[in-house]
Amino acid sequence: MPNCKPFLVTEAERKHVRRRARFQQHREASYHNFFSFLQGKAPKEIRAILTETLGEHAPSYATAKNWMVQFKRGDFSTCDAPRPGRTKTVTTPEIIVKIHDIILEDRRISVKSIAEQLGISREGVRSIIHEDLDMRKLSAKWVPKCLDGDQKRQRCQSSEQILNFFGAIQVISCRD
Repeated sequence: MPNCKPFLVTEAERKHVRRRARFQQHREASYHNFFSFLQGKAPKEIRAILTETLGEHAPSYATAKNWMVQFKRGDFSTCDAPRPGRTKTVTTPEIIVKIHDIILEDRRISVKSIAEQLGISREGVRSIIHEDLDMRKLSAKWVPKCLDGDQKRQRCQSSEQILNFFGAIQVISCRD
């Protein structure tokens, strides 16, 4: 018999999924009813209704007008559509791994060199190094800001060996 786990779904998980589906259907129906109520009204009237309802959080007149154009087209979506063009961020797992590999090859490399190699901005490289890789420049070398457990243990062992070595030298020099 193959070694595989059966897919178990609890009753609570099933109820949660059903509850979410009902909520989504209710939300979409509410949006449709609200937008059909606004269908025959002018943007100024709609803006007045939104201002009365939402107070200071009401959208501008231009936003209300743009929404009406979308609603007339039948677009009742409340989410932003993906836009063409350059992505806002270059922080992808592949780029992070590439930058980490470049730094491990040469710890003295500059942000400018990394940016030129990968074709991304210096600020993007800086943010990945400092925020994602959690490294900083120390004595012209990139080093981790915090050491993990293995690195700390290795440094303690190295320090103890150095202390033992110098302790042995001191004992020898005292005898002479």
